[in-house]
Amino acid sequence: MTLDLLPLALVDGVAYASLLFLVSMGLTLVFGVMGILNVAHGAFYAFGGYAAASLVMFLAPKTDSPFLLFAALFVAAIAVGLALGSIMEFVLIRRAQNYDPILKLLITFGGFLMLEDIQRLLWGAQPYSASEVVNRLGNIEIGDITYTTYQLVVVPVVAVLAYVCLEFFLRHTKLGKQTVATTHNREVATSLGINAKKIGYVTFVIATILGALGGALAAPTTSLVPGAGTDMTVLSFAVVATAGLGQITGALIAALLIGIIRAIAVYAAPELEVAVPYIIMVLVLIIRPHGLFTVAQARRI
Repeated sequence: MTLDLLPLALVDGVAYASLLFLVSMGLTLVFGVMGILNVAHGAFYAFGGYAAASLVMFLAPKTDSPFLLFAALFVAAIAVGLALGSIMEFVLIRRAQNYDPILKLLITFGGFLMLEDIQRLLWGAQPYSASEVVNRLGNIEIGDITYTTYQLVVVPVVAVLAYVCLEFFLRHTKLGKQTVATTHNREVATSLGINAKKIGYVTFVIATILGALGGALAAPTTSLVPGAGTDMTVLSFAVVATAGLGQITGALIAALLIGIIRAIAVYAAPELEVAVPYIIMVLVLIIRPHGLFTVAQARRI
């Protein structure tokens, strides 16, 4: 890879890392609060992407506004997150809260398989895309290189804003502080009068919206096909394992690391593109078995 291609690789890497972080942030949030490794999380990504693409394809012939199409991505993600998150939390997650961790994992895997079948039933096997959003937002020229505004600015900014909003929620709101207390010790938090079921519901719905938002933002830059949820599940688990389970800020750094190195591999060694995230994960876990940012420390509530 020549130095001329490095800026392109960095932009691609940061945009990809932003989508990966959004999904991983929801996954690590659920594990941190509820102690559940949600295998079904990738299905939320797929549903968010398909719903967003369908809504954009419906609106595109009816409006010339790029901002309306962009807003449609968020509407689709929030609708999918509220619907799927509420149903799955009430039907599966809440009832399995006191089960063995392995059984919880199997339950979410069963949920994933059901959601995959529902996805195929609703949208079939044909590819879906919302590329009109990218086209209408235009390009930005820096030097001799032309970037799409969507990948250079929009996707990274949305990911950073989501991270800032989540951190603000956890640190500076009453419900967020209750969520942190539940993360540290669910039994003690319950004994202090915190409604753990309510916290679990809110956490799971927020995580589902984040996963769906990752898919919605991916829809303008990729074609969604059956199996997209599976791929994102595996990749987001790689990010979470690299960062350390329950580490939101760590997931941000791990996603950037994986996204940028993967993008460089696309230009320098395409045959390694698919393997790069897992090579990074394995190397990290050999050196630090609990992830890069997990620290053993006493916690006080």
